[in-house]
Amino acid sequence: MRVFRSPITSPSALIRPHSPWIAAGASLLVAGLAALVRLQLPDPLDAQASFLIFVPAVVVGAALGGAGPGVFATLLGLFGGLALARTTDPSWLETLLFLIVAAAVTLGGEWFQRAHRELSGRETHLRLILNTVPEAMILIDDKGVMRAFSPAAERLFGWTADEAVGRNVSVLMPSPHREAHDGYLERYYRTGERRIIGLGRVVVGERRDGSTFPMELSVGEMRTAEGRFFTGFVRDLTERQQAEARLQELQADLVRVSRLTALGEMASALAHELNQPLTAIANYLKGSRRLLAAETVPLERVADAVDRAAEQALRAGVIIRRLRDFVARGETERRIEDLPKLVEEASALALVGAREHGVRVRFDVDPAADRVAADKVQVQQVLLNLIRNAVDVMEDAPVRDLGITVATIDDEHVRITVSDTGAGILPEVADQLFQPFVTTKRTGMGVGLSISRTIIEAHGGRIWFEANDAGGTDFHFTLQRAHLEEEPVDGE
Repeated sequence: MRVFRSPITSPSALIRPHSPWIAAGASLLVAGLAALVRLQLPDPLDAQASFLIFVPAVVVGAALGGAGPGVFATLLGLFGGLALARTTDPSWLETLLFLIVAAAVTLGGEWFQRAHRELSGRETHLRLILNTVPEAMILIDDKGVMRAFSPAAERLFGWTADEAVGRNVSVLMPSPHREAHDGYLERYYRTGERRIIGLGRVVVGERRDGSTFPMELSVGEMRTAEGRFFTGFVRDLTERQQAEARLQELQADLVRVSRLTALGEMASALAHELNQPLTAIANYLKGSRRLLAAETVPLERVADAVDRAAEQALRAGVIIRRLRDFVARGETERRIEDLPKLVEEASALALVGAREHGVRVRFDVDPAADRVAADKVQVQQVLLNLIRNAVDVMEDAPVRDLGITVATIDDEHVRITVSDTGAGILPEVADQLFQPFVTTKRTGMGVGLSISRTIIEAHGGRIWFEANDAGGTDFHFTLQRAHLEEEPVDGE
C-alpha cells in the first residue's frame, strides 16, 4: 500500500532506527577513531582523555541502536581506555566517571529508541488509516501549495502524488475559481470570514483530463510550528446525483403509470362522454344535408345546425385536450397556478359519467384561495384520484352527494376537501390506507392514494382523511399559497 508523503517533519524523523549491528558497527568505527586521536594526545592529558574520549562512541551506539549497542560501545570505551592508558596506575575516578556517563547515555538512548518506535508506529498507523479513507484527502499550506495527496485523491483527480505535491491546489478547480483561489485565501487571512473552512459545501472539481464533477468539500485548519495548514476532504457526488436523477425519473414514470391506470378505469365513461358530442355532430350534419336538399333552403336553420355541430366538436376537443395534458409526462415544475381553475379542470375530467350514475356535485370555493405554488398536472392527478374514488364508493349508496371544497387555512396554506356519502373506511384498513397496494376497491391496484401522498408531501403539504356526519369520508390535502410577487418555484 502506498503511503503519501508527510508534509511536516516530526522529531522522530531526525534519527531513524537502525539495526543493532549497524549501530554497533558505527560505535566501533567511532571508538577506533577515538583511539587514533587518543594516541596523538600528549601524556599530560592521560587523566582527562583515557576514557572520556570514548564517550562519542557510546552516544552514537545508544542513539542509533538503543541499550545493546550502547553497552557494547561502553565496553569498547572501558577496555580501550584501560589499554591506551600510558600510566601504570590508571585513574579509577576517571573510570568510574566514564561508566556513569556511559550508563546515562545508554539509558537515554534506549528511552529515545523506544519513544521513537512508538511514535513511528503511531505515524504508520495513522498513515495507513488515511490511505483507506474513501474520501480524497489533500493538505495545503498557507500559500495554497499542496503538501500531501492521498491515494483516493489520485484516483479521483487523475494526478499522482508526486505530480500534485508542490503544485497550487487551484489546478483541481475549473475556471473562474482557479484564478480566484489565491484571492479567497488572502481574503480569509484578512477578514477571518469562513465560507468553506469548518462548514463544508458542494463545489465543482476538475480532473487532470479537464472533465468536471460535483463534489462535497470539507476543510479543516491546523497550526503547527511550521505554519498554517488546511486539510480538505473531498467526496465525489457524481454517482449520488445520478442516482437521485434516476430516482426522480422513476418516480415520474410511476406517476404517469398511475395516471394511465386511472384513465383505464375511466375508459367506459370517457367513451360515453365522447360519444355524445360525436353523435350530436353527426345528427346536426345529417339534418343540415336534408335541409340543403329542400327546394327552399332555410338558411337560418342550416346555420344554426352547423353552429351546434361546431360547438359539439369543440366540446369533444376540450375532452381530448384534457386527456392529452393529463397523460403527458412533461417535467415536474411548480408554478403559480390559479387554484379554482385547476380544480375546475380536474373535476371536469374526473366527473365524466358521474351524473349518469345519480351523483350530485357541490362546489364550495373560497375566493381568497386563488393562487398556489404547485405542479398543475400532479395536483390534478391527486384530485382526479380522490374524486373518482368518491364516485366509486357511492355506487351502491342511497344518497350520492359529492362535495369539493377549497378553503383558506392561513396566509401560507389552503385546504382542498373531497367529501362523499359512501360507507366510510373500514377500521382494518384505515391505518394502512396510504400505503402501496392497499385498496378498498374490488378492482383497484392500491397505488393511487400512495402516489397522491407522495405528490402532496413533495409540495410541502399533507393529506389525510376523516369520517363525516353523513357516514362517508372527507379527504383533505393542503397546498402552499402563492402571492403575486412570488416567482415560479422549480420542483424537485
